[in-house]
Amino acid sequence: MGWIRAGDYEVAVDVGEEGASAARLMCRNRAGRLLKSVPAKIADDPAVAQLRSLTEWLARHERECLATAERWMIRSLPVPTAVLVRVWPDPAWRAALRDLVVTDPSGTVTGFLRDADPERGVGLVDPDGDTVRTTAETLRIPHPVLLDDLEDLREFAAELDVRQGVGQLHREVWRRESVDPAATAVTTWAGARYTQLRFLTGRAVSLGYRVRGGEAVCTVHEDGRTVEARVWIGDYEGYGETETGALTWTTQDGTAVRPAEAGPVAWSEGMRMAAALHAGRDTDTPEDAR
Repeated sequence: MGWIRAGDYEVAVDVGEEGASAARLMCRNRAGRLLKSVPAKIADDPAVAQLRSLTEWLARHERECLATAERWMIRSLPVPTAVLVRVWPDPAWRAALRDLVVTDPSGTVTGFLRDADPERGVGLVDPDGDTVRTTAETLRIPHPVLLDDLEDLREFAAELDVRQGVGQLHREVWRRESVDPAATAVTTWAGARYTQLRFLTGRAVSLGYRVRGGEAVCTVHEDGRTVEARVWIGDYEGYGETETGALTWTTQDGTAVRPAEAGPVAWSEGMRMAAALHAGRDTDTPEDAR
């Protein structure tokens, strides 16, 4: 972006290599020397105000792109190729999507997303290291728990020095093993003690989970239905001691879903939430010290 006159100075936005989230306002004097900060006397200049608004919008746009791409992945949604082509020129979208593992509807084409061109289609690097292109009308960004060759893909990604904007390959996954068909909850992560409810609530929110009716909630759309993984955290005033409850699953209308009946993504994301809440517990107790 070019320089814009602001009083006796010129200002511009520097996005840099770290992306829009690290965009900053630059200022230089008439001699062209870069200043460490924007002088106070032009802080209210219209040009400065407009560029500050632009940096905020860029950062917000980048976060929205990442959140949307992550939502596509968690839901393993079919994404129209035309959408990928349309957004690819945008650096924020490209940073969110590049190097995600995608598959075509039939599952015969799998690779790291590298390009989306209106004429040539979508370019991928397949597990053999070859560059392939697909013109499939839709592509899926599978949740990592659905990738049977996840470990191989992780090793290949390390060889390619792949750095995904959205944590897909290195997202924690939990695969269901033996579960009592009659069980109604998972208690593995229950009993994590917090000295104050507000600490547990704050951790849940900071991790991206909703807190509703005394529970931390993770919503997953899988196989045409919406399932909510829930962990009890407490519904009283925020200054009292509390501890996490068992992990359960329900449909949106509150109908219980047995752990054995939860889909692989709902299971993985529920266990991930429960484990993350457990990890933030107060360990300054005799029980946790053992």
